[in-house]
Amino acid sequence: MCGIAGFVGAGDSEVLHRMTRRLTHRGPDAEGYFEKAGEGIFLGHRRLSIIDLAGGAQPMCTADGQTVIVFNGEIYNHAELRQELQAKGRGFATDHSDTEVLLQAWREWGVAMLDRLNGMWAFAIFDAVERRIFLARDRFGKKPLYYFHRKGTFAFASELTALLEHPLAPRNRSEIARVKFLAHALIPAPHSAIEGIYKLPAAHHLTLPLGGGSPRLTRYWRYTLEPEESGKSESALASELLEILARATKRRLVADVPLGVFLSGGLDSSTIAALATKDRRAGGTLALQGLQTFTIGFHEASFDESMYAQQVAEFLQTNHHVDTLSLDAALEVIPRIFDVLDEPQGDGSLLPTWLLCRFARRHVTVALSGDGGDELFAGYDPFRALRMAGLYSKMVPRPLHKALRLLAARLPVSHANISLDFKIKRTLRGLDHPSRLWNPVWLGALEPSELARLTDSRFSIEEIYSEAIEAWESCASADPVDRTLQFYTEIYLQDGILAKADRASMMNSLEVRSPFLDIEVADFARRLPHHYKLRGKTTKYLLKRAVEELLPHDIIYRSKKGFGTPVGSWLRSGRIAPEANSPMLREKLAAHLAGKTDERLYLWCEHVWQQWQLRNPS
Repeated sequence: MCGIAGFVGAGDSEVLHRMTRRLTHRGPDAEGYFEKAGEGIFLGHRRLSIIDLAGGAQPMCTADGQTVIVFNGEIYNHAELRQELQAKGRGFATDHSDTEVLLQAWREWGVAMLDRLNGMWAFAIFDAVERRIFLARDRFGKKPLYYFHRKGTFAFASELTALLEHPLAPRNRSEIARVKFLAHALIPAPHSAIEGIYKLPAAHHLTLPLGGGSPRLTRYWRYTLEPEESGKSESALASELLEILARATKRRLVADVPLGVFLSGGLDSSTIAALATKDRRAGGTLALQGLQTFTIGFHEASFDESMYAQQVAEFLQTNHHVDTLSLDAALEVIPRIFDVLDEPQGDGSLLPTWLLCRFARRHVTVALSGDGGDELFAGYDPFRALRMAGLYSKMVPRPLHKALRLLAARLPVSHANISLDFKIKRTLRGLDHPSRLWNPVWLGALEPSELARLTDSRFSIEEIYSEAIEAWESCASADPVDRTLQFYTEIYLQDGILAKADRASMMNSLEVRSPFLDIEVADFARRLPHHYKLRGKTTKYLLKRAVEELLPHDIIYRSKKGFGTPVGSWLRSGRIAPEANSPMLREKLAAHLAGKTDERLYLWCEHVWQQWQLRNPS
């Protein structure tokens, strides 16, 4: 796991070194540079050593010096690909570096190599023979990559703040990105917080011809839902899923450094911990010490799941570690997070995730997580609301709906995690709008009417929610469950869950791996009919069936809490608050402090944006 940066065009060694060293937290172990100043080609790399500690230094060149790569990520099937490439006559200088596998795969297969990779990646290749720069990002977007093309110079970096070290980088904040941020509590790709700087979207590659020309962006893969009835029994499908997940977990247990597992006590992380424990015990590697697992708890009872994590840890006999997040601890670490945060992130669980990563890094360099399970197997509460939402939209007249919203607004405000009043108010808010907007409005900080007021209607609803609408309408299935799955995998997973996990982990020089996002698991999930994911009110139905012999029944079937954060009560305490610098912000802050309405997400988003602005002036 590393940080990469580089540019083609204007600039010099000093610029490259500034950009690269801004990524030191991503790669504290080493730095490296490749420069062809006469051609204006500069590549930089910061390394967190995980695989082939002795032989994996970057930038890495082929023996003839004609191909150079800087790479951030892990390729889990690199050993198999190495064997295949060796059989084709490709020679290797390293013992087991996945970076060199990428180099030789590029020479053998070119762009088609992306179809063969199983892992997470963001990399840039300089090809002197083909006279081009090639960038690519993994299928789900686990590893970030930003770029700009301006005044004849093309530059890229793992983080926005590193890119801003280039003197030609755009500086103006993006107004549409800010609106999208308040609409989604995240900034969807390809947008970034800076106008003219873009995220390379997940499952895309970019080619820049040297000697002139514009970057060419191409999608090479899409999570396309193609449900099929296989004719297999339910128990056979459950067994197949478990076998696939076991293989995916096994692939991610390979490392030349200490490794552990995040354990929340929920289904997904407990499944990964169980499979990792089973695999390691089968190999005899846990004879002296159990698998290390890590949990963050909360003093606020409705947010705390540490007792469930402890139950799973005792059941699996792991070497378990627990830390607790309080308001005082949050106040201490928030400025440290904002100092390094490269782009606004609206999810308040960035705080406990950051603490979890810092806590784990004291013991391990790699951690496995359960990220992706909810998105692939319909694990979130909104999936359960879809059937009712469809019936409600057809049967309830608009005047009655408005009256019900007014009545719901009078429910007492609770700042507990996923409280009943929160569910009712959020559900009704989404039902103000067409079904294609349900998901982003349910999850967003502001609803469309508030966004229109905030921007004086300068942006249309279609523009603000364009990515969410495209994900909903691109789904081949008309079923709202499938369309919601498409939204979560393309929007929420990429720019919410995975962006949060990447930022929190790399701020602490920790690599996080996600077995649920293995390509074999993803292919199984996208072909699985949704009635195996959501059955009645049971979410992740087949996954729960698959792990019944691995985990306690009450862990598998307990109510989902999610990794929430008590930001609402923290804000009401007055010890965390955005500056009330607009009429809407003043109104909502006053209402929240008075306990009249729950504005936690909007106020937190405003606070994050303000703190980011202070540290990144235009």
